[in-house]
Amino acid sequence: MRRKPSTLLTTLRRALLPAAALTVMAFFGAYAVLGPNGVLALGDYKKQLEKRERAYASLDHRREVLRNKVALLDPRHANPDMVDELVRRELNVAHPDEVIVPLR
Repeated sequence: MRRKPSTLLTTLRRALLPAAALTVMAFFGAYAVLGPNGVLALGDYKKQLEKRERAYASLDHRREVLRNKVALLDPRHANPDMVDELVRRELNVAHPDEVIVPLR
């Protein structure tokens, strides 16, 4: 004689696969919303993007200023005023009759 399995055990066995599937789906759903690449992180990514674009614009401006200085110091046709300013600043020299006005 075989014993008939209990109804509770049968119900648990039938519910095991759908419960596991729902658990996995809930995990991935929560990860899609709350995870590091989730929907809630999108606002933070936009703020970081704006901040980095401002930093890039600042660096781009600085690069243009440096490119202009390099062009003014080109040995083939150097700008005399630029060369004079650079030499005086680096060597800390001035003519006796000059008046020095500090900017800072």
